[in-house]
Amino acid sequence: MRHGKKYLESLKKYEAETTYDLNGALDMVKTLSFAKFDETVDVSVKLNLKKSQSVRDTVVLPNQFRGEKRILVFCKGEKEKEAQEAGATYVGGDELIEKVKGGWLDFDVAVATPDMMKDVGKLGMVLGRRGLMPNPKTGTVTFDLKGALAELKKGRVEFRADKTGVVHLAVGKVSMEGEKIAENIRAVVSEIKRKKPADAKGEFIHTVSVSSTMGPGVWVSLRDEE
Repeated sequence: MRHGKKYLESLKKYEAETTYDLNGALDMVKTLSFAKFDETVDVSVKLNLKKSQSVRDTVVLPNQFRGEKRILVFCKGEKEKEAQEAGATYVGGDELIEKVKGGWLDFDVAVATPDMMKDVGKLGMVLGRRGLMPNPKTGTVTFDLKGALAELKKGRVEFRADKTGVVHLAVGKVSMEGEKIAENIRAVVSEIKRKKPADAKGEFIHTVSVSSTMGPGVWVSLRDEE
């Protein structure tokens, strides 16, 4: 993969193999950031997982860094009023399902009541590819719409390990205070540890790194955080 001049220049500012404490790593990410826009800060957590094991859940980030989420709720009857009062951006049943089938995806997260999942499930090819399919494990298939939307508005996000056992998650913006990003990372790592499979052996978290959208990764040691 070829990198631009600014990226290569940023590499000269640090030792790629050096491991930093969390605050030091975030300071380095800010130093290495070179884009003209406010880059997103991402954390990547490599887990020791067998092929048969998976890690997936949600976490509420203590510090928000994105605008208001556009929440779509698939529901019907009295639940439509509950969703609207809870602050959903879009509410509906069959008409919304047809709209999404047609390619409309102008929302950030989808929630559904259990009685809607038979029909919402048919949107698997559309929603699944974009990580938007409602799922009971992440609290987005529920009759408690008021509670679910309150959590989503607080900053609840989904995380999951990919096929290589790595959890990638956006945790802030370069412009944010380093300590606020650090708080978000601690919350993510704590929740990942809580989801450790019962049959997982050895050290569960193998490596942790942080980076900005355009910048290189910086290794993090979490020993001081434990």
